[in-house]
Amino acid sequence: MSLKRTLLSLAFGLGVATAAQAAETLTVAVNPVPHAEILEFIKPQLAKEGVDLKIKVFTDYIQPDRQTDQKQVDANYFQTKPYYASYKKSNPSSDQVPVVAVHVEPFGAYSQKIKDIKELKDGATVAIPNDPSNSGRALLLIAKQGLITLKDPSNVTATPRDIVENPKHLKFKELEAATLPRVLNQVDLALINANYALEAKLVPTKDAIFIESGESPYANLLYTRADKANDPAIQKLAKALTTPEVKQFIEKKYQGAVVPAF
Repeated sequence: MSLKRTLLSLAFGLGVATAAQAAETLTVAVNPVPHAEILEFIKPQLAKEGVDLKIKVFTDYIQPDRQTDQKQVDANYFQTKPYYASYKKSNPSSDQVPVVAVHVEPFGAYSQKIKDIKELKDGATVAIPNDPSNSGRALLLIAKQGLITLKDPSNVTATPRDIVENPKHLKFKELEAATLPRVLNQVDLALINANYALEAKLVPTKDAIFIESGESPYANLLYTRADKANDPAIQKLAKALTTPEVKQFIEKKYQGAVVPAF
């Protein structure tokens, strides 16, 4: 019996070691809110499926793409298709592909000086993101309020130079997206991505003076390099990100500030 137990123990030990070796590590670059929080939610499920998910958090929009291209991470989850298109223009060697759309962060306008857009004064200073896709997104949203007219109302990479009518003589200040919540007391209006608004304890559905609708085309997607698109671990991650449980988690936790895109 003693020999039998020893053999069983050895067999069990070998089984555990094999299972541990079979677990694939997957490192994903994200922004803190809501991306890292959503990945933390699905991490236990992926562990059951043999995927050891490592979450690498960045507070900017530059490093996640760079580190994906440099193979320091396997994938990223933080960006929209228009954002990646503008990134690729500056980095033509990048060969990332979208895997799955996960959520939309409705883009909003915030102010500490006014409570209604009708109160915006002539010559007011408006802060917008300085990267092409989010700059265009901000200007399109401002144009929808009738505050400006753009040369091409469908240009998702519009800049202040594309404004053809500006009856209120608004002054546009282009700043890095992450800094916008911190300058709210210095400007009359700031157009802020929902992830940075949430980090700053703003509630988009309550605090935004105006906001994108839930039908926004700017879904946040899981991106990976083309050579990893069919990797089983990536596919498991994509599936885990789009379950009914994740949809319920997003709807309950973010109360409309983040909207499922599936």
